[in-house]
Amino acid sequence: MPTRNYSIVVPVYNEAESLNELHSQIVEALPSEGDHEVLYIDDGSDDGSATFLKELADTDARVKVLVFFSNYGKAAALSAGFAASRGDIIATLDSDLQDNPLEIPAMVALLEEGWDMVSGWKKVRHDPISKRWPSKLFNLVARLMTGVKIHDFNCGLKVYRTEVAKSLDIYGGLHRYIPAMAKYRGFRVTEKVVEHRARKYGKSKYGITRYFHGLLDLFTILFLGRYFQRPLHFFGLLGLTFGLTGFGISAYLAVNWFQGVWIGSRPLLFLGMLLIIVGIQFFSLGLMAEMFVQRRHKEVRMVRSIYTQSGETTPAL
Repeated sequence: MPTRNYSIVVPVYNEAESLNELHSQIVEALPSEGDHEVLYIDDGSDDGSATFLKELADTDARVKVLVFFSNYGKAAALSAGFAASRGDIIATLDSDLQDNPLEIPAMVALLEEGWDMVSGWKKVRHDPISKRWPSKLFNLVARLMTGVKIHDFNCGLKVYRTEVAKSLDIYGGLHRYIPAMAKYRGFRVTEKVVEHRARKYGKSKYGITRYFHGLLDLFTILFLGRYFQRPLHFFGLLGLTFGLTGFGISAYLAVNWFQGVWIGSRPLLFLGMLLIIVGIQFFSLGLMAEMFVQRRHKEVRMVRSIYTQSGETTPAL
């Protein structure tokens, strides 16, 4: 088996008490061979986390610290970490000590079996019931609507082949649906049961509102995953629905008019006209979106790798 270089990406927001212990566990989990790195992304902490991480980087050459100007959120931290990573394998975990870094080697072993991404499944959770049950409902809805058969979409502990992580466009709250994003891009996604530990220091940075935001982000993922390459299928369907309904109303009124019924002041006339106009607008929007996708399609990297008769593998196009 060839030597793999690991990049461990850890978003950090006000977890100063956890960082020393966390780093020791990460170092313990890293293989002895390879040029590994640990990237900490300080997401605008105000508790001294950034200062500690800079001192850690001075003593450990494997540590790289990215410090944000302000608190931009976990998605931005992951995106910056993925962009800065140099390893063949990228692993992510939260900085609150609830994820166990020692799970990473076993998850990487699944990548060696042919998977492109492995997501952790916190089957036994050590969180209050006020977090466990909403999380179960959230994951059930996400599983049903995306078609991705995993149990824990938002687990911070994940491992990726580097081409998977670097292909993801993560922003806002889309980090909750990374397995679905990877699946929609054609990568092979699985999950592995991992240890989940009770919070040792501090408190959770997320409130109940994250589930509402997560629902809106789910609609974003579904649209981008199903219609990004063919937006006319979405907007065209809406356009045809509104347009044909408006045409039907107008045809009904036309029949009435030929029978001598005055229709000029009927609200139904204006509704029919409005639906036809809205239908044309949706259809036009779909055509413009198709033009944008066609232009972008030429820039998207689609080929994973090229195999030749000699057995050599060249980089993907």
